[in-house]
Amino acid sequence: MAKFVYDDVSVTINSVDLSDHVQSATIQADVTEVDVTAMGDSWDQSLAGRKKASGSITFYQDFSAGEVDSTIWPLIGSTTNIEIRATSDAVSATNPDYDVTGCVITSYGSINAGTFGDAAMVTVNWSGGTLAPATS
Repeated sequence: MAKFVYDDVSVTINSVDLSDHVQSATIQADVTEVDVTAMGDSWDQSLAGRKKASGSITFYQDFSAGEVDSTIWPLIGSTTNIEIRATSDAVSATNPDYDVTGCVITSYGSINAGTFGDAAMVTVNWSGGTLAPATS
């Protein structure tokens, strides 16, 4: 896959495909920096510590059965799995499926009333678990 525009992101939460409600999605992988600077070192020294995955997904809200609210509300504070791909095309080396296994839904604002006339939006934040890109 060469340069492209995000217009077909695939998002599945707890085995429910919510792609048709996604406005934006992010995945963040961080590593804790562990200071190992010893007496006499001229420069700060660091080692990589634990890894941590986190992210957020903004949806167009839908309270219908099997859609955004009914999928996410029961998962608040629970572990779940999330899969995100850049496009809905088949998983491949150029369209990896970022699988997050055992993450926790850390926040969900089921009603986020904006300004009169705005689209009903809601953001889900998640953290933890194991993040691994799959290419097949």
